[in-house]
Amino acid sequence: MTTQIPSLDDPRVLVQTPATIYDAIPPYAPRTEREAEFYTLRDGEMLVNMGPQHPSTHGVLRLVLKIEGERVSDLDPVLGYLHRGIEKLGENADYHHAICYTDPLEYISSLFNELAPVMAFEQLLDLRVPRRAEYIRVLSCELLRIASHALFMGWMALDLGGLTPILYGFIERDEIVEMLAALTGQRMLFNYMRIGGVNGDLNHEFLSRLGDWMSRALREIEANTTLLNENEIFVKRTRGLGVIDRRMALGLGLTGPNVRASGIPYDVRRAHPYGVYPELEFDIPTRDEGDSYARYMLRVDEIKQSIRIIDQVLHRMPDGPVMAKVPRRITPRPGRAWAAIESPRGQYGCYAISDGTDQPYRFRIHDPSFVNLQAVVPLMPGNLLADTMAVMASLDPVMGGIDK
Repeated sequence: MTTQIPSLDDPRVLVQTPATIYDAIPPYAPRTEREAEFYTLRDGEMLVNMGPQHPSTHGVLRLVLKIEGERVSDLDPVLGYLHRGIEKLGENADYHHAICYTDPLEYISSLFNELAPVMAFEQLLDLRVPRRAEYIRVLSCELLRIASHALFMGWMALDLGGLTPILYGFIERDEIVEMLAALTGQRMLFNYMRIGGVNGDLNHEFLSRLGDWMSRALREIEANTTLLNENEIFVKRTRGLGVIDRRMALGLGLTGPNVRASGIPYDVRRAHPYGVYPELEFDIPTRDEGDSYARYMLRVDEIKQSIRIIDQVLHRMPDGPVMAKVPRRITPRPGRAWAAIESPRGQYGCYAISDGTDQPYRFRIHDPSFVNLQAVVPLMPGNLLADTMAVMASLDPVMGGIDK
């Protein structure tokens, strides 16, 4: 006779031993048709939890996999393990303080988290940002885009069992965040963007580190990518896997490298220009294959374009102030504003409503990881259980932005 003991999730529900903290089947009746279909098992099927502590889920994400043998027949992402209420905290702070709450969202690219709200607040104020500040914003963000993509390359290899690339990825990332630490005072959550400009001009230490890094950046990036491009196991486990065609990419609303790897050249920097991007020359890389390998290669292409942008910024940056004249207590006129930027994961936006007080009446963040993550559901059925990590890694989700 099978022993039944109370579930650790809900003591009112009895489960077979051994019980775990996360029982795959919810301790309540199905709430939707989709839930009823997913948690109904046919002969030979079983449910397996991946996460929320699994390192290949890029944060605290839980995937419930329905498998038949070694193949995935269905998948259900379970969110909410990292929820912090950033948007509501922003609505209970003044406009200056609301910016600092956004840093931990996409925590490996926090300058982008700050830039979108800052631009939305500047729209509410009809504020003109000094040109030097706009150039510094582009410079710092493109450096951080390279750091984010360098970590992506290492994480993708690590998710497939390769340890060495993550070490090289962290070498590049650490050099860049040390530069940004010289500029901003912090290595991860920078809190550098300000309404009306940036918190401090370029300094000698930052420029010295940047010049040294720029002299060898392309050569080291090429060496790091060769490590994966010529690895037979990596190529075979990613090429042809998790194909997103143009129609699926548009239907799911994907943005960033994930949509450009499917042949759609949508980039906010070109489609809805902001800052000084219209003055700079750079290409929007695309790939037509739409598979996991194309999504990896597209980010490699973007790193090269970011280096090209940084080189132009350093040669064209004008002198002048880095902050507009902004009062300590900001009270924009009643109205609403939307600002979108191109983050390392896609279109990152902020929607803000002012009611005339010194606090945002509404403060909402559109995070691309939340939209991109939904692609894993139609991509996984029919693939092997071990391929789940490869598809997840190629989408590059960050759970801080998904759960907010």
